[in-house]
Amino acid sequence: MFFQNGPLLIREIRIDDNHLLAKWLSDPIILEYYEGRDNPFDIKKVNKKFYNRQDGVNRCIIQFNQTPIGYIQFYELDHETREKYGYISDQRIIFGMDQFIGEHAYWNKGIGTMLVTSMINYLITEKHADLVVMDPRVQNERALRCYEKCGFRIVKLLPKNELHEGEYRDSWLIQYQHTN
Repeated sequence: MFFQNGPLLIREIRIDDNHLLAKWLSDPIILEYYEGRDNPFDIKKVNKKFYNRQDGVNRCIIQFNQTPIGYIQFYELDHETREKYGYISDQRIIFGMDQFIGEHAYWNKGIGTMLVTSMINYLITEKHADLVVMDPRVQNERALRCYEKCGFRIVKLLPKNELHEGEYRDSWLIQYQHTN
């Protein structure tokens, strides 16, 4: 377990979570926002992308009231990502994160806001992050509203940043800056 905040628990993925990831990442409603509807996952693809990788990414399951409801990952930015985002000469500790709630019944209940603010707090207090960044697609307005509520601010446009449904799409670079 990485942390718990009331009914919200974030824990490392286990191999038996692969069926949950395959379920969520084959759902067109989820894929519209995460990975793309033209990129569904089966168990084999989930196992390749999410397991046995030494890339510095912490892959986690989101539980709410003990029910697995989604996925979150966090990682310290590597040299390539720092360069891409314009942080190459920045000496601060910078973490990135990505997440989705895979169970539709848990949407629009404030859980996303609780999740993002809890992860920010964890990264600042436990990982000593100075900045937390994300790069949501410009079209993902609902997620952007959540992130702005949590204190993220738009830094700049990342043109044609992500291949999504056969087309390179623009993203926003957004950041949360920890102030002492």
